Amino acid sequence: MAPNVLCLPGNVSAFRVTLAFLLLLSLLLHPISAGHDYHDALRKSILFFEGQRSGKLPPDQRLKWRRDSALHDGSTAGVDLTGGYYDAGDNIKFGFPMAFTTTLLAWSVIDFGRTMGPELKNTVGAVKWGTDYLLKATAVPDVVFVQVGDPYSDHNCWERPEDMDTSRAVYKIDRNHPGSDVAGETAAALAAASIVFRSRDPAYSRLLLNRAVRVFEFADRHRGAYSASLRSAVCPFYCDVNGFQDELLWGAAWLHKASRRRVYREYIVKNEVVLRAGDTINEFGWDNKHAGINILISKEVLMGKADYFQSFKQNADEFICSILPGLSHPQVQYSPGGLIFKPGGSNMQHVTSLSFLLLAYSNYLSHANKVVPCGQTSASPAFLKQLAKRQVDYILGDNPLMMSYMVGYGARYPQRIHHRGSSLPSVHVHPAHIGCKAGSRYFLSPNPNPNLLVGAVVGGPNSSDAFPDSRPFFQESEPTTYINAPLVGLLAYFSAHY
Repeated sequence: MAPNVLCLPGNVSAFRVTLAFLLLLSLLLHPISAGHDYHDALRKSILFFEGQRSGKLPPDQRLKWRRDSALHDGSTAGVDLTGGYYDAGDNIKFGFPMAFTTTLLAWSVIDFGRTMGPELKNTVGAVKWGTDYLLKATAVPDVVFVQVGDPYSDHNCWERPEDMDTSRAVYKIDRNHPGSDVAGETAAALAAASIVFRSRDPAYSRLLLNRAVRVFEFADRHRGAYSASLRSAVCPFYCDVNGFQDELLWGAAWLHKASRRRVYREYIVKNEVVLRAGDTINEFGWDNKHAGINILISKEVLMGKADYFQSFKQNADEFICSILPGLSHPQVQYSPGGLIFKPGGSNMQHVTSLSFLLLAYSNYLSHANKVVPCGQTSASPAFLKQLAKRQVDYILGDNPLMMSYMVGYGARYPQRIHHRGSSLPSVHVHPAHIGCKAGSRYFLSPNPNPNLLVGAVVGGPNSSDAFPDSRPFFQESEPTTYINAPLVGLLAYFSAHY
């Protein structure tokens, strides 16, 4: 066994090592491939966000088959809501996952920006494309515009974003229709991004932080889940299943990190139990922030600066133990090929988000010279890094199908992704309008997508490592911004260290 990876007790029989654990350990220590070009993958993972842009595209747009789209968003409500990102393969702007995407892109820069090299500029640009939109969405006090586009009319069509003629209805939360979840996540995104721009653009950084403070106060003062009043528009797409309490803690945690104001530290300590910080500790994604909260706050504990947050570190340690192979929680499985798998669709969102936390926490532990105690065994920072790296390598092609799940990376990758703009002829090739139902033949076509959405990571294979490269199988073949956002940080680290 490689040294400094996983510490087992002297009496191994006392520790019931399962077959799954041994298989995973073998994969961790003896990876399938000799190595990957992580810098190339990093470059492509960031380029993907340019393919998801909405609004007026800038002169330095690199993905040339995309053109301007949705230039009148917000006009029906008398506001400017142009810009931002389409969340996935459709043409809706969902504020909840867009804010989470922006938070994770910012966190990637904060923790791993120094290893991004020439891609740092592009990653910061991707953060700003998100925050510029979030500033527009929060320009009116005590209001957050949380969605543009009617998802049912959009999903009934297969249209390029440049051709959109479906309803661009605008949805908002306000004092009478609260949404602490999406407002809390928006505050987190603005606060995290304020750290990114602190030295790069101090005036913009202050604008972001001040707006984050205002949006968080609104989220906390008017509590409730946004899907209660907007159910018909946001469910089942981005329905708040988990509750809004975690987003309040998450927003406070990022405001504490960004502002260093005592009021946020006190808020976190006071509300830890009330807002259920210890719940569902092995969940992290656009709807559930618990694992992220605990990892983020634990950094201060490990630096010896915040003993009053000790319980968050205990939660973080429990989270790590809950996803270790052989010890993992029933909700966290591993495929035969070694991929983290959780029930539900778009599994790669869990793979990248949980792996990001593994890597971030391993760095925090390394600086403090600590390991994670897990019953009769313990996990070292080196082991956590290897587990995160194994997940990234699986995405890039070290898997039973020997295919990359990132479009444009490697010799073999998904060709028929569930993505309107990628699957329809570009405006350059086909200038004429393609209507709502006229696009259906492209959706059903067995041919590869004509436009390469470089860097897009799809939902990925099922629990047995099988993958249908087919547009109708959207849970497996659709890319999302929140799959890629944490992957940016992972690839930045591995590009510099491997």
